[in-house]
Amino acid sequence: MNKKIRNRAFAGTALALAVSAVLTACGGGDGASSGTKAAKATPGATPADVKDPLVATFDGGLYVLDGESLKLARTIELPGFNRVNPAGDDDHVIVSTDAGFRVLNAAEQTFTDITYEGAKPGHVVRHAGRTALFTDGTGQVNVFDPADLAGGEKPEGRTYTSAEAHHGVAIELSNGELLSTLGTEEKRTGALVLDKNNKEIARNEDCPGVHGEAAAKGEAVAVGCEDGILIYKDGKFTKVDAPDDYGRIGNQAGSDTSPVLLGDYKTDPDAELERPTRISLIDTETAKLRLVDLGTSYSFRSLGRGPHGEALVLGTNGTLHVIDPETGKVEKKIPVVDKWQEPLDWQQARPTLFVRDHTAYVSEPGKRKLHAVDIETGEKLASVTLPKSTNELSGVVAGH
Repeated sequence: MNKKIRNRAFAGTALALAVSAVLTACGGGDGASSGTKAAKATPGATPADVKDPLVATFDGGLYVLDGESLKLARTIELPGFNRVNPAGDDDHVIVSTDAGFRVLNAAEQTFTDITYEGAKPGHVVRHAGRTALFTDGTGQVNVFDPADLAGGEKPEGRTYTSAEAHHGVAIELSNGELLSTLGTEEKRTGALVLDKNNKEIARNEDCPGVHGEAAAKGEAVAVGCEDGILIYKDGKFTKVDAPDDYGRIGNQAGSDTSPVLLGDYKTDPDAELERPTRISLIDTETAKLRLVDLGTSYSFRSLGRGPHGEALVLGTNGTLHVIDPETGKVEKKIPVVDKWQEPLDWQQARPTLFVRDHTAYVSEPGKRKLHAVDIETGEKLASVTLPKSTNELSGVVAGH
């Protein structure tokens, strides 16, 4: 069992990032977190060796787990609501706290001294060997090479500050162009693109409520809108309209091996919490949008992509749906957890999907469990019961 995951993890460095810009979105909240600067490991604990570390948040701290056995290696105390995303290398993850973005060396199970300070740290996006942080409270974007985190000091990187602070997102392309959202605290309208010298070269404000991002094969980058999705490719913006007047695609997942993006899809602007059963598949080459009804609802932490571009959705029926992005056909249904319901508050825990190489990791907070599943065979590779229920789930994922 462990040998299988180990071989795949090492063999899949290129595949491990079929997803170049993964889902890092919130559920419609402001992306803020309320942790404190205090962080300490379990007293007397000695870091254990971990392979391909996973990091899960819980109310009051972080769990660092071995990516093969799922064995709990270390508990780090960190009060408040914290968020976690891959930093883009083999060792680090980015933790969002009220102090800003903090860098955790997951391999060594300890925080580094690297902090990107600022209120309401939001989206973390990895693409083309670069990692972009967007701080909602200031509108500041920080972009760096995650390989430079190894030195333990803040990397020399690119900075850009939005005209106004807002809940936004940014992504740097392989040619040095930077796409960043446009908006204010009250209203978000679209995106702009800067050249490598931070000079604006493109803009589109036909994307109300812009939220989330993903990148597809051929470096087509998209951000979600309340009436469809906005694609930037080869220096041009293309708007793909939703079939409904209000058709919100707020969270997306992309793959380097597929031109099709996976998105959520909501149609009720007045709902306290809409629990949709349809997902969206957006072909970035044809600018066509397809809706697929899964017959079960899901949450913003349910979307992922497999090593061959498979679209993955964890349903509230407890099943991981493996979908052909080209046809929209559900090719496989893998039972993983018990049935669940999405909570009203986006900060509350719910089963969460994190994908790395051929393995889907799924949390089950109702049982304090975490599972590893082989995407291709459907085999459950490992399970663990943790001391407390977890909320967010992520891990180290090397870039390319």
